[in-house]
Amino acid sequence: MTMIIDGRRLRVFEYFGQLCDYAGWNQENKDFLWKKLLEYNGLYEEFVYYLEHHEFCGGLSFGGYSLIDLYVRQMEHYNLIHDIGKNTGNCNKEDMVLRAFYTMAAFFENPAYYEEKLRENPGMDRI
Repeated sequence: MTMIIDGRRLRVFEYFGQLCDYAGWNQENKDFLWKKLLEYNGLYEEFVYYLEHHEFCGGLSFGGYSLIDLYVRQMEHYNLIHDIGKNTGNCNKEDMVLRAFYTMAAFFENPAYYEEKLRENPGMDRI
């Protein structure tokens, strides 16, 4: 029996784990997001692009929202919670990037819920 191992995927998994650890993610969130990255090829490729370039490719959208839109929503949510109007050096942008990917994956799973949440006033955002 021959086993083929995808070295690229192993490296992506390693970097994914490092990013999650740096962002302070728990195992449940890591497991969910990794599973969805493997399930949705477009999301996986977008993640690989992010790892390689440290920016979003912008090629993936769902329900009219791109990962960039979801990242911006995370930034707005952070600013709203901290009542500061801008992101400071204390802002964990890696966490927000991962949250954007997580939200997109969850959006794929439950489009009606996330479409409603994304249409709401940012002050009422509960994502």
